[in-house]
Amino acid sequence: MSIFAAAMDRIFTHASMAAPALWISATRSEERPIRIIRRAPDRIVEFGAGRFVSDSLMVDVRIIDLPEPRPGDLIVIGTDSFLVQGEPLRDREQLIWTLDLRPE
Repeated sequence: MSIFAAAMDRIFTHASMAAPALWISATRSEERPIRIIRRAPDRIVEFGAGRFVSDSLMVDVRIIDLPEPRPGDLIVIGTDSFLVQGEPLRDREQLIWTLDLRPE
């Protein structure tokens, strides 16, 4: 295990950094608990000649916890449910998925 992978494991198990969530597959009858790091950056969206700032919700998930996320999968965080939109993206080290979410 690389030093970077060990650091990611510590971050994702730390209660202040990561939160518990539940992943539910859109295509199979499968679900599993995961740990996520939640991010909510502003996003600039262009519509016609206008540019608008909108909220977004993205989460990072360890690939070891969730090997094959897909668009349409459901992520439940507390009492809130979110759908994965767009293709999940991996980091350079192939350790973390970044999932773009929208409210269900």
